[in-house]
Amino acid sequence: MAASELSVLELVLQALRSPAGTLVFVPLYALWVTLLLPGVWASMLAGALYGTWWGSLVVFLGACLGAEAAFLLGRTWLRDWARGRLLAFPKLQAIGEGVSREGLKLVLLTRLSPAFPFSLLNFAYGLSEVSLRDYTLGLVGIIPGTILFCGLGALAGDVARFGEVLSGQADPGLWALRIVGLIATVASVWLVGRAAQRAIKGGELD
Repeated sequence: MAASELSVLELVLQALRSPAGTLVFVPLYALWVTLLLPGVWASMLAGALYGTWWGSLVVFLGACLGAEAAFLLGRTWLRDWARGRLLAFPKLQAIGEGVSREGLKLVLLTRLSPAFPFSLLNFAYGLSEVSLRDYTLGLVGIIPGTILFCGLGALAGDVARFGEVLSGQADPGLWALRIVGLIATVASVWLVGRAAQRAIKGGELD
C-alpha cells in the first residue's frame, strides 16, 4: 500500500474514532448490511475502533437500522427481487411458512443460529407474514454474535500492540484477561448457536 493511501486510511480511521465518526458509523453499517455485504468485517472494524462493548453497541444499532430497512424494502419495493434472490436458499424460503406458526420464537432462533446469513434473512422475513413487532424484538438474537465479532476486532487491535506487552510497556495481565474473555465469548456463542440449530431442526423449519 502506497504511503499516500496509508495516510488517507489513517485519517479515515481517526475520523471514525471521534464522537461524530461514531455516529456516522451507525448509518454506514446499516447501509453495508442492506446492500447484502458481509457484516463480519464491519463488526470487527467497530471492535478495533471502539472496543468490544462500545463497538457492540454501535454495531447493534447499525444492524437493527439496516435490518429494518431491508425488511421494509423486501416487503414493498424490492419484493420481487428478494423472492428471486432467495430461490437459491430453500431454508430461507421455508421461514416464510414456519414463521406464521411460530412467530417471535422462530425469528429469535434463526437470529441466534449462525446457519442463516443475517442480511438475506432480513429480506426473507420481509416476504413472510411475521409482524414488524416480532421481527424487531427478534433482533436481540444477534447480540451474542455481535459481541463475539467486536471482541475479535478489539483483540486484533491489541495484537498490533503485542510488542508493548513483551517489552513490559503494557499490562500482560489485562491483555491475557481480554483473551480469556474472548475465549469464553466464543464458547458461549457456539453453545447458543448449537442449541438454536437443534431447536430449528426439531421441527420449526420442517
